[in-house]
Amino acid sequence: MKKTALAAVLASAMLTAAHAQTGLHIIKTISIASTGGWDYLEVGPVNDWLYVSHGTQVNVVNKKTGDSVAVIENTTGVHGIAFDVAEKKGFTSNGRLNNVTVFDMNTNKVLDHIATGQNPDAIMYEPFSKKIITCNGRSKNLSIIDPVQNKTIDSVDVGGKPETAVSDGAGKIFVNIEDKSEIVVVDVKTFKVLNHWSIAPAEGPTGLAYDKTTKRLFAGCDKKLAVVDATTGKVIATPEIGDGCDGVAFDQDKKNVYTANGEGTITVVHEASADKFTITENAVTKKGARTITIDKTTGLLYLPTAEFEPMEAGQKGRPKMKAGTFQIIVVGK
Repeated sequence: MKKTALAAVLASAMLTAAHAQTGLHIIKTISIASTGGWDYLEVGPVNDWLYVSHGTQVNVVNKKTGDSVAVIENTTGVHGIAFDVAEKKGFTSNGRLNNVTVFDMNTNKVLDHIATGQNPDAIMYEPFSKKIITCNGRSKNLSIIDPVQNKTIDSVDVGGKPETAVSDGAGKIFVNIEDKSEIVVVDVKTFKVLNHWSIAPAEGPTGLAYDKTTKRLFAGCDKKLAVVDATTGKVIATPEIGDGCDGVAFDQDKKNVYTANGEGTITVVHEASADKFTITENAVTKKGARTITIDKTTGLLYLPTAEFEPMEAGQKGRPKMKAGTFQIIVVGK
């Protein structure tokens, strides 16, 4: 046997062994009968509901049974969903409407609409300031929303396209700037920018997660995961991940970072310590599954995708989705 063939066999055996060791695989598929593209999804804080962005609406499904619970309509270009548990409100970022829909967290009934910056993408509840924050891609700023008044009260210019943000829970948020390959640090006491941190050699940061114990940020980039010290901005490691990452999840208990790669894999990066990170697996998912959320109570991972038409010769961009095939894949052990 040639050395190259032997190497391929050994690599395949090692990958198989890794899969056997971790056991991460698709355990269930939830079909959703509606049309349109998608972006983020979130596990709701009450009941067993999963909120899924989908074209002009948000589908609410029972995460255990897959049954439809509700549809939050008129959220054209919806990207993300966030929750203020104290106010019992949910919020969706509607990219093509330049606004946020406010809904009752218990009934899923629409309560209000709030104007934001242009093309609100990711959305989050920030626990220190108790505000809702949207990352506005076209206007290159953040909108700061008071969830009690249902009103935008401030904005923060971040100097580039903000993709997503996370909070340290102690007065700072960290924002991935996709077109400048940096993380911007914002003080939520003043809503002023404190720092611009380069994450080179990583490029194009999209998904972002945070370990509150080690104070490490995990930015999913173009075929790399940038691990960044959230106190200094220093890049600690850049392990290689799969292609097409748009979402990152972190399991605080297992100390595993999961990157959702549109090529059809999840790269699992284990945090052995604050400065040591190892790739333990590239688990097989499905093509197009590029965003992700984790159920913190069960450890299950949820990723949206669909079936696709074959790419034609010379075709660029993403393949066309087959009608009626939108789905959520549930990944676990």
